[in-house]
Amino acid sequence: MRRLLFCCLGIALVAAAIGFAVHERRSGSAERPAGEKTTPVGTTTRSCRPDEIDLGSVQVSYAAFVRRRVNVYRRPDGALLARLSSRSESFVSGNRRGVPTVLAALAELRASDCLASWYRVRLAGKPGVSGAKEGYVRADAIALVKVRSRVLVDLSQRKLTLFEDGVPVLSAPAAVGAPSTPTPRGRFIARERIRITDSSGAYGAAAIALSGFSEKLIYWPQGGPVAIHGTNEPGSIGKALSHGCVRLGARDLARVFAKVQIGTPVEIVE
Repeated sequence: MRRLLFCCLGIALVAAAIGFAVHERRSGSAERPAGEKTTPVGTTTRSCRPDEIDLGSVQVSYAAFVRRRVNVYRRPDGALLARLSSRSESFVSGNRRGVPTVLAALAELRASDCLASWYRVRLAGKPGVSGAKEGYVRADAIALVKVRSRVLVDLSQRKLTLFEDGVPVLSAPAAVGAPSTPTPRGRFIARERIRITDSSGAYGAAAIALSGFSEKLIYWPQGGPVAIHGTNEPGSIGKALSHGCVRLGARDLARVFAKVQIGTPVEIVE
């Protein structure tokens, strides 16, 4: 029997991970083959001032999928911050292949040829820590995906709002963490989408695993990762009594799950 290893773990579930497609944003590796130096006759070579340019807006954000094993640095070619592989551990214990490693892409460093040479990214959190570190990866080590959805969870109002192109399209009551096991605040991303075959269980019909972790349940499986999911206790919606996950009613969960892709930013505020 497979088990979901969220911070609100308690009941065995059979689940299946959902696939997705990756589309590259233009960068040094996508626009010009390595070593290519020639310029077609009649064209003008672009020239830019090397600079760091913030990515995204209220309408769109970017997710960075790791292509291969890569080093993350505190600054470009600076001190090593982390090493990442192209796949990370799934929250479904039966998924031995893992899931693609995805990060939030925050900015690009443009070279003098106007192409991205580095990206500033936000790493996934760690058990017991709500915040996540930022670092830099080489542009050819990642593929960027444009994301037009965004989720805001307001803990004080116990409400989840889904945005598309910066416009709110759904506002739903949600159950959030109890005072002893609070839902962590911060900026996260959706890193795995999971359909659940037994929708009568504690997680409902689906779950969206986030890049954040509980600050309290660090001894739970995988350190207590947080998710947005359904529930078999509809009376809990609108209350603060979960182990840290965000629960939605069945109809609201179905709409959110249909719109939230891997890499979607999820901001949790008080």
